Amino acid sequence: MIASSLYSVLPGCSSIREGQSAETWIGPVNIIPFEKQVAAIAALAEGCSIRSTERLLGVHRDTVMRLSARIGTGCARLHDAMMRDLNSPIIQIDELWSFIGKKQKRLTRGDAPEKGDCYVFIGLDSINKAILSYRTGKRDGENAVEFLADLRSRVLGSPIVSSDSFSAYEGAIRQTFGEQIHYGQITKRYVGEPPINAARRYSPGVVVAVEKRRVRGFPPEFLISTSHAERQNLSLRMSSRRFTRLTNAYSKTLTNHAAAVSLYVAHYNLCRPHEALDKATPAMELGLTDHPWSIAELIEAATATETPEEPQGRQAGRFRIINGGLS
Repeated sequence: MIASSLYSVLPGCSSIREGQSAETWIGPVNIIPFEKQVAAIAALAEGCSIRSTERLLGVHRDTVMRLSARIGTGCARLHDAMMRDLNSPIIQIDELWSFIGKKQKRLTRGDAPEKGDCYVFIGLDSINKAILSYRTGKRDGENAVEFLADLRSRVLGSPIVSSDSFSAYEGAIRQTFGEQIHYGQITKRYVGEPPINAARRYSPGVVVAVEKRRVRGFPPEFLISTSHAERQNLSLRMSSRRFTRLTNAYSKTLTNHAAAVSLYVAHYNLCRPHEALDKATPAMELGLTDHPWSIAELIEAATATETPEEPQGRQAGRFRIINGGLS
């Protein structure tokens, strides 16, 4: 049976309403075998696209889309509940470029505000390799403040924090951490400055100078670095098809883009052993769990966060996900 006819006879799967895309409408409950749900989420977490997952499993792409949105939404709530009171003394923060619908230079006057450039802010525990906090949105001062406020709510004490020289960070750090931080910035200068913007750069430029600056407190100069966070950006690009450059697999809506980021973060923290941690997961290093989670465990934990007011398969259509916790 071909995928289109399979979709039409699966219980609980309705066709897309006229004038609506698969990425903007989250329909009824996905009633597919749990084993196929596990296989679909595993494929997406390993970098498969929606359509390749459809071909591999024989489940229509719209069903895969709704399932991924549902599980990703649950992963955001799971992250918000689990990642609390963390002892992370060294933190690196960075932003990863992507886009929604079309690139910034293609925007027209009538496009929705979410279209164009979209960044993922990530706060990484440099020692335990865990993603502590994240936020998906525009690279502006408002999102920087919200991201750092979320990070502050999750970590204990006065951590050493490093970032690049994004101008909004200095004021946002002062507003969210106050004096309880040791904060430094690193600025890398490349051949041919001014640099090509992130939307056009497909390989890093040649670094010709590195400047480190203490901004607040007394961060040791040798710990002012974003190398681990930048390596984490590569892992995200390799593990989520929506971030692969030069393809048509990019996200069409912010909601599904943010849900995909939440799925990646939960899988990275809880399921995937890290080579630098002797095959333990970041969550194990933080003492949040005692074993690497399976995809089945992740799905069960994510769906356990659903409430009666948010029926399965529907909540992602109205749940605005833009950060690592609840909006």
